Amino acid sequence: MKQKLLSILTLALFSQTFAQADKFYATTDAENANELKAKFPDDIEIISTNNNSAAVFLNKKAADFLHHNVITHGPGYVYKSSKEEAVSAISRTKKSNRILDFTIDQDAIVNAAIAKVSADNIKNHIQALENYGTRHHTTVKAKTAVQDLKTKWQSLITASGRTDISVRVVNHVGTTMPSLILTINGTTSPNEYIIVGAHMDSITNNVNNAPGADDDASGIATVSEMIRVLLNINYKPAKTVEFMAYAAEEIGLVGSSEIAQQYALDNKNVVSFVQFDMTNYKGSSKDVYLTTDSYNSNDLNLFLIELMEHYNKTGTHAFTYGNTICNYGCSDHFSWANNGYDAAFPFEASFSQYNPNIHTVNDKLSNMGNNATHAAKFAKLGLEFIIETAKGAFLAVSESDNNSVEIFVKDKSLNYKLGKKTVESVSIIDTSGRQLLESKNLLSFGTIDLNKINKGFYLAVFRTKSGKVITKKFVLE
Repeated sequence: MKQKLLSILTLALFSQTFAQADKFYATTDAENANELKAKFPDDIEIISTNNNSAAVFLNKKAADFLHHNVITHGPGYVYKSSKEEAVSAISRTKKSNRILDFTIDQDAIVNAAIAKVSADNIKNHIQALENYGTRHHTTVKAKTAVQDLKTKWQSLITASGRTDISVRVVNHVGTTMPSLILTINGTTSPNEYIIVGAHMDSITNNVNNAPGADDDASGIATVSEMIRVLLNINYKPAKTVEFMAYAAEEIGLVGSSEIAQQYALDNKNVVSFVQFDMTNYKGSSKDVYLTTDSYNSNDLNLFLIELMEHYNKTGTHAFTYGNTICNYGCSDHFSWANNGYDAAFPFEASFSQYNPNIHTVNDKLSNMGNNATHAAKFAKLGLEFIIETAKGAFLAVSESDNNSVEIFVKDKSLNYKLGKKTVESVSIIDTSGRQLLESKNLLSFGTIDLNKINKGFYLAVFRTKSGKVITKKFVLE
């Protein structure tokens, strides 16, 4: 009888363990967690909530529903290896609206760099990544793709003859797939980091058939082209620049979450992070869409707008921008924001019009026009961001009108003075890229009424009659 009872208890324990074997801890949006709990009461447990976030224990059924039905993009949750880690993640204090002291004055080197961007290089790399057939994080091909990318990046380093650049593999707890990091050591401020990233994995309902050309071979190829160009021009930043290819983004930002958390624990000074996840499908009228979710850095978004106004408004490298919202944990930039760093995510289209083939067997280069002209714009924006934020004194500083512009805000008015230049127009742009005001045919000094604008961060864009574009950020209290 005792033996029989023991067998029954053992069987019950085994059944319970087996039933929870596919469950895991994560964080997600609190509202989404409540919706899932109402729909799948046995498939998700809400452990704790804090403000708009929730720590949860859920299974694949609930996670898949969240991935495909509740959120706009991305997994919609962030995988955590333990209950304690999940609860800690939603309790962590986050930075917001930090004022970044970035300037734009590297016209010569930026223009030389973006002129070297090759859409064909990006296209060929997208095709090469698609040709693996799958990069699902559980497959051998995913690991092979990472090792092959390491070889590709290492070959660029070797060809450059540089000894200040390295590439390393990062293994993870939450997945067998590794991530990859290429580092260019800073010359004078090596403990300050400028980071760009993309994710290496792909996903469909069929683990063995997940081509992932746009999501996110396009991002990896775009970042790789930035590396190629910077090494080609022998770029040596003052701050340390890192390029990251993340594992297992599709199942909860696993790779980036572990890396960003470790950087935070090590107190690394990551000045800014920009994510490139899907860059090659032009589904909307504009080219680059800045995501404006609450966890994104308003000031970093403004700086990306400032870069595009300065370098991409007209001419050979012109492209347009707009704004969109992607929701909770929609890509790897969330991992950095969640650890207190300033992060941004420029995207290929409005989220209501992005590539309909992602996460299917049809996510192929051939379904994006068989070219990478759209992704090339993101490579240029990435290069502009890196060069202007990680710059050092050794770089030739081009003539800049920025120092000749004086502005200040008083009594809900923007006061400006541009020396001897005549102003063609002044535009006021918010952190989402919307133009709120425009005044034309102004004097070289004057005031602009801001009474119709709410408190926040803004960009003033001055255009002179000689064709110069001068940008200045300001805060309206």
